[in-house]
Amino acid sequence: MTTDINTLLTALHVKIDDWLGRPTRIGRPPKLTDAELLTLAIAQALLGIRSEARWLCFLPNHLPGAFPYLPGQSGYNKRLRAALPLLKRAIRALARDTDLWTDTIWVIDSTPVECGSSRPTAQRSDLAGWAGYGYCRFHSRYFWGLRLHLICTPAGLPITWALAAPKVDECQVLMAVLDHDPHLLAERPGLLIVADKGYVSAELDAYLAERGVQLLRPSYRNRTPRPGEQHRKPIRQLIESVNDTLKGQLDLELHGGRSPLGVAARIAQRILALTAAIWHNRATSQPITRSLIAYDH
Repeated sequence: MTTDINTLLTALHVKIDDWLGRPTRIGRPPKLTDAELLTLAIAQALLGIRSEARWLCFLPNHLPGAFPYLPGQSGYNKRLRAALPLLKRAIRALARDTDLWTDTIWVIDSTPVECGSSRPTAQRSDLAGWAGYGYCRFHSRYFWGLRLHLICTPAGLPITWALAAPKVDECQVLMAVLDHDPHLLAERPGLLIVADKGYVSAELDAYLAERGVQLLRPSYRNRTPRPGEQHRKPIRQLIESVNDTLKGQLDLELHGGRSPLGVAARIAQRILALTAAIWHNRATSQPITRSLIAYDH
């Protein structure tokens, strides 16, 4: 197998089609199957074409024959938004199909997802009440939008994720995510989670200790450094590079979503694209697991 966009799309369509199996819906089958929809969404994110109308015009000339039927822009947009649960399941299915899924080290961080840059936008947006104002320490700036809380392996494979308002405490989001998927911890005895100072919380320490999870984070101010803290910074850089891939190559902050469902679907689309690239790179024994170079042109 080679690492190019056509090989990835072929392998991906076969994998997703086998995973989905026979459709359970009643009535006439859609002209664009769920497997084709997911493959189409992944290809769009990997090739960096944010406009759905331009993407559907791009396909016949640059990927002729790849998709026998292409919907209109409105139909594609509706199908993609409605497919949010399917996108989430596909991320988990591809992640589970790699040897990285059972890694007993996780890295967690949150990163801003800007949804507007003007006061009128914040007042009129359908996202008002969910999105809000927050502060990005990394760029020393305020923003209006959401925060993506991402848990991944050191190789960058997404394990689980959540979107939350910027002012929601990171520790509370982490506990809520783990409560929602309790089997994630049960499958990994001796799990180590590497986090930054945003996860300094006695409540979180007790929560993870009860579940046999070790948390590697900065110590409290004026306290003796925690065991292994000197190894935290090199590992922490890995999650920063994953966020940089999502923002720099997959246009995470240029999602264009204007409603809660639209934003969530577009974020899931980009996380699925990253997962698909890692899945294919592992299947083809590539030296750099998270590289998107072979698929972004």
